[in-house]
Formats: sequence, structure tokens, C-alpha cells
Amino acid sequence: MTHHTSSLDMLWAPRSVAVVGASADPKKTGGRPVNYLLKHGFTGAIWPINPRVAELEGLTCYASVADLPGAPDVAIVLLGVDRAEAAVRDLAAKGCGLAIVLASGYAEAGPDGRNRQDGLRSAAGAMRLLGPNTIGAMDLTRGIVLSASGALEGDNLRKGGISVASQSGGILGALLSRGAARGIGFCKLASTGNEADIDIADLIAAYARDDATTVIAAYIEGIRSVEKFRSAANAARAAGKPLVVYKVGRSESGARAAVSHTGAMAGEDRTYDALFRQVGAIRAETFSDLLDIPAMLTSARKMRGKRVAILTSTGGAGSLVADNCGMLGLDVPMLDQKTGTVLAGLLGQDVPMTGNPVDVTLAGVEPSIMTAATEALLASEGIDGVVVVVGSSALARPDVAAGAIRAGAAQSDKPLIAYVSPNAPHIVELLNRDGVPAFAAPETCATVLKAALPAAPQGGALDMGGRVAVPDPLPTGPLNEAEARNLFDAFGLTGAASHVVHTPEEARQAAQKLGGPVVLKVLSREIAHKSDVGGVRVGLSAQDVGPAMSAMGQHLAAQNLPKPEGYLVQAMLGGGIEMILGFRHDPQLGPLVLLGAGGVQAELSGDSTLRLLPLSEGCARMMVEELRIKRLLEGYRGAPPHDIDALVAAIEAMARMGATLGARLQEAEINPLFVLPKGQGVAAADGLVVIAG
Repeated sequence: MTHHTSSLDMLWAPRSVAVVGASADPKKTGGRPVNYLLKHGFTGAIWPINPRVAELEGLTCYASVADLPGAPDVAIVLLGVDRAEAAVRDLAAKGCGLAIVLASGYAEAGPDGRNRQDGLRSAAGAMRLLGPNTIGAMDLTRGIVLSASGALEGDNLRKGGISVASQSGGILGALLSRGAARGIGFCKLASTGNEADIDIADLIAAYARDDATTVIAAYIEGIRSVEKFRSAANAARAAGKPLVVYKVGRSESGARAAVSHTGAMAGEDRTYDALFRQVGAIRAETFSDLLDIPAMLTSARKMRGKRVAILTSTGGAGSLVADNCGMLGLDVPMLDQKTGTVLAGLLGQDVPMTGNPVDVTLAGVEPSIMTAATEALLASEGIDGVVVVVGSSALARPDVAAGAIRAGAAQSDKPLIAYVSPNAPHIVELLNRDGVPAFAAPETCATVLKAALPAAPQGGALDMGGRVAVPDPLPTGPLNEAEARNLFDAFGLTGAASHVVHTPEEARQAAQKLGGPVVLKVLSREIAHKSDVGGVRVGLSAQDVGPAMSAMGQHLAAQNLPKPEGYLVQAMLGGGIEMILGFRHDPQLGPLVLLGAGGVQAELSGDSTLRLLPLSEGCARMMVEELRIKRLLEGYRGAPPHDIDALVAAIEAMARMGATLGARLQEAEINPLFVLPKGQGVAAADGLVVIAG
């Protein structure tokens, strides 16, 4: 069943809403939607459906969907799983635009539930479906609440620029009530539940088009279509709307066991990290960040650089904020002389106050001084953002303290936030309502300022080059190293000179041709990690290589390993830095490339990064930049630099190989890939490839 992909505009601007299974008791779940629509000021037609009641909250009640006076734009289905499908079928027949199904007992409840969900989707036909297992949707700016969430009971819900897309209904309610308590306003909120039709990407795309939305917050359990999510996230970025994502399920227990190191090192959560980075989304590390970061970003004030000034009347709190800023890579620099002189003048000091944090304890907390000091720090050319610490002295006159901070911010477009040091939720709420983002934890202050830094520029799509002559036919399953080398060579991933041999005499002749010490490796499609079973010997001379080959064969046979297809004699590389370069398919998110510090310790070092295909221009270089081993590549402590340009080209070549072979290429890995001194290139020393059957 294919659904039309019309926009979800009717969800946010329905002229008529049918409530199927409406209850006359507003305390019951079935009674809430009609009650909430009236309470929040919905001005369209409300059509309750309940065959046992003639009137409900002053509205005409209808006995069935067929009895409705017209086709509703939206319907809320409050019936249980046993009756919801029939209601959805009736609504589709009536010409309803979109149905919201709250019932659970579908795909989340096992195979039978999955079948029921397929039936529900089929019954919907061309009608859009939100849910099942959803809490619904709401647009607070227009008073349209298509939901039964108890969070809508409150009277202090604020309107604002944050729109929320959540796969969990309960989380949506939690954000709404937490935001209300903090003075944070919302625009649109919806939960997608089981996503029989409308998914998280549909909501993000709708918010990207929505003029009233300034920031998008998304709570994600899993992504059904990575292409659709990318497209929606890119639309949000193009519209200048930050996308803040909290992804649940961070443990590595979901990581698939893989043949190569690359699989073990990718791990599902890191793959999501890469996806979010590539689409410019900001990942919320903690659940509270999912509210705090959007609250910061609803303001148009952005950090132009990493330099933070802290104004405090309590020394310890200033140090806390400074420490947390430093831990997240923000600078808390000494102030320039000009700013220091202005501050000294305010406080009656003779010597310029260039220290940071700026402690104004001696001045008492005079509002005029706080305002002028805030203005001076924001005006400094050496400062990109300011944190004002609100201490216990503000408890007596919170409105005066808030007013002083707000006045200080008026002359500047740089970020100004407040750290409320005492336990004073009323001050946090007051400041947020006044347009000053306020936070109750020093860690959060640093997190939100970092989130307000300029996003990294995104390059265009990477040029995939011309057609590559792939060896034909390609064997299926794991390739032996010679076959893998031929494939890598076709894409420009060349390795050390080598020869395939089958006898000790051939091995000796190959070593003589190569000159210098050689490496001997077993050639086998059955043995993935050769060094683990004694299938690699290094530093062999032409005289030693034959006997070494005989001994290796006996050693492998003693372990009951399959008979090798031959052996590889390879020139021994030196003077290079060992890296790992890999490719694999994530079962959920698709093809990716991985780069890291290589060799036997690849998994232990944990120094690796990854990107999903397709790569964009500049992506490969960013991967190198993110690694700790980058300092060695650049020439650590006077050592000569290595060929980073060739490494970047190799990453791009691996991406081209993945794009060219598509689903046929299951996994590929070069470990180690030697990065040679600058100008000498890179060389693949050991290759693994698995081709789908």
C-alpha cells in the first residue's frame, strides 16, 4: 500500500476535527481531546462521535462516522485496538484527510500486532495516518491540540519557536511539562508512535517548512529510512533551523558481530553519531540537553568564536562555569585592556580588571553595575558570549536581577545566558520568559554555548569519478588477499609490490626479485585475521622465505585450518604510520567508511572515526582531523610529516569502491594502510574483502 506524500499541513491547520469514541467524562482519556480543543481555543468545527450521547460539552454528538456532516480534515481515533481499524476504514471512505490513532497493541506487541498494524495501514488507503500508539499532535501557537496528553491540563503552556518530533508520546508530554515549568515556549509537537505511515522525518521536513518554527527538537529511537531522514535534516539546515536530536539506545549490545575489525569498531551508536554530524544535526548527549539546547538556540544570537566571559558575584560559581567551558573546548580568556579599564572604572579600581571570570562581589550586586558590566563584556572584541552568574543575593529581588541582565543584553547580538546558582526555579522561569536563556547547572551553560558555535560548512557531493573496470567475474564470499588486492588496485588503492606463490622455490625467487626483506602471508578465503593464527611472517630474507613457508603450512594444518590457496610474498614497507581504512554496511543506516589508527591494536586504541556514504567534499579530510593520530601524521615533535593528501585520496577511493559495487560489497578493510612520508603516498599492506553471494 503506497500512501500519497502530501504535506502534513492539515495536521496543523484543520478546519474540522472528528473525535471518534469521545467520552462525556472529561476526566477519562476519551473525554480529554474535545475538552482540550475547547480549552485551548480551537475555532474550527468539532464533531464528537459517540452513539450513546446526543450532546457533549455543548456540541452535537454523532452516532457514527457516516453520520458526520462532512469529511473531517483530521480525526482522532480513541477506540481500542479491536475497533480502531473499522473506524479508520470508515474515515477513509468518508474522505478524511488524516487520522490519529492512539491505541496500542500493534507492531510493538509482536507478530500478531504487526499484522494488525498492516491491516490498519491498508484500511487507511490514501488517508494519512499518525500512529498507532501515539499521543497525538498539537500546535500551541494556534490552539490546535489533537491529543489526550495529560500535560495539556496545565494553564502555563507558553508559545515559542521550538517544535518537537518524538517517537515516544510520553517523552513529548515530559518535554511539554518541563518546558512549561522553566518558562520555555513551544510551537508544534507531535509523536509518531509506531510510524505506520507518518514518521519522524516527515515531521522534521514539515517543521523545516513551517514559518513559526525556529528550532527543531527530535527524540529518536530508530530511523526507518536514512535517505528520507537525510533529506529532512538537510531541508532544516537549508532553512536555517537547528536540528537537536536525542537518540536513545547508546549501548554497544546492538553492534553486529562482523568479520572485520571495522564492523566491531563501527558500533550502531557511533554510526548514528556520524549521520547526525553529516547532516549538521546537534546531538543532545543527555535528555535534559534536548530541552536546554533548543531553549538556547531559539534566540538568533550565535557564538562567532569560542571565547566566553563570565560575570559573577560569587567566585565559586564562576569557577564552576569556567571549568566546564574549558572541558568542552571553549576558551575563557583574559580580557583586553580596554574592557578591563571600563570594568575597573565601574568598580572604582585603579588597575584594569583583565581577569576572567569577572568577580564583582565587592560592588554589592547593584543592578546598574551588573548592567554596565554585562554591556562592557558583550562589547569586547575579544569575547563571543557571556555567562552571568545569578547568586543568592538575587533571591530577594529576582525581578531587579533579571531586569539588569536583560538591559545589559539589549545593545548586543552576542549570546548572553544566565547560570542560576541557588535552587531558584522561579528565577530560571522569569529569565527564560524575559528572553534570557537561564540554566541551573554549570555543565549546561558550557553545553549550550558550544551548541551555539557556527556549524561546520558542508561541501557538495564528492565526485565519484569515471567508470572503473572491476575485475570480472568477482568471486563471492571472502576474497583471498590476492583477489582483494586486485580489486583495491582497480580503485587506485595500491599496495606494496607482491607475488602469489605456491612452492618454497617460487617464494625464494619472488623474494629475490623484490630485493630486501619481505613479508610472507597465507592466501586463504577462509582465514580473515591471518596474524591471529600464525599466517604472517615479517622481515624474511630470500634464503629464509622458503623454509618459513613450509613451517607456516605445517602450523596451519596442525590447527585443522583449511588448505591455503597459496601464499603471498610482499615487499616489506617501512617508515610509514599504520592506519586502518574500512567499509561496511550498517544494517539500519547503510554503507559507511571507517578510518582509524591501525595495526594489531586497531580495536584497542579506539582512535577511529566514520562517515556514511555518500561522502561530501571535504568529508575525508575532516575524518583525518578528528583522529588523535593526526599529530603523528603531521610530524610530531620535529618528525617529518606524512602524506595526509594521499590518505585523504585513499578514503575517497574506498568510498568510490563502495558506491560502485553497491550492495555487492559487504565489507572491505585495509589494515594496515601505511601512510608514507609526505610525497610518497600510501600503501595497502593487508586487505580483506567480502562480496555478497
